[in-house]
Amino acid sequence: MSLSRAPRAALPAAAAAAVCALALTACGAEGGKSGGGGNSNFVSGSGGVATVAKGERQPVKTLAGETLTGERLDVADLKGKVVVLNVWGSWCGPCRAEAKHLAKVSKETEKDGVEFVGINTRDPEKAPAINFEKDWGIEYPSLYDPNGKLILNGFPKGSLNPQSIPTTIVLDREGKIAARASGGVDEKKLRSMIDPLIAEK
Repeated sequence: MSLSRAPRAALPAAAAAAVCALALTACGAEGGKSGGGGNSNFVSGSGGVATVAKGERQPVKTLAGETLTGERLDVADLKGKVVVLNVWGSWCGPCRAEAKHLAKVSKETEKDGVEFVGINTRDPEKAPAINFEKDWGIEYPSLYDPNGKLILNGFPKGSLNPQSIPTTIVLDREGKIAARASGGVDEKKLRSMIDPLIAEK
């Protein structure tokens, strides 16, 4: 799949490098053992889900900006809830395949204090992304991150940061990174990431 659509000319070198790294693994196969480098203390579970023990989790950095619908959203305001972050693009085949599962589980877990937030990336225009959400019944908000700056700056080095598109990352109620699935997810995989955090005290 060609990923040359995203504009890169105006990006700083570091941001361009991050976007290129995501492009190399965009819509790739699932992986569970790759991390962000450094001493990460996370383990790979079954089905490509990596998790971090409660006492060793790192807080997510600033993930704030404009949503696809033009509203302001700051993930820090969701502290106290389990937060599911899904990095996606409308052009990505595995993103389409997982969308119905994300939409379903987001509705089912809302009563349990779970919030879903998308991070739409590498869509140069909002319209295809907005249509994607309508087509798949996704009702939760998505931050608009066409150049990958939020992804680059939002996750600490050595954490379970996004390594491919799609990636799903789950934050515990303290806003710390607890689990990551690289590649597409289904309902079973989502539940395996979310349910233990719902149960945490």
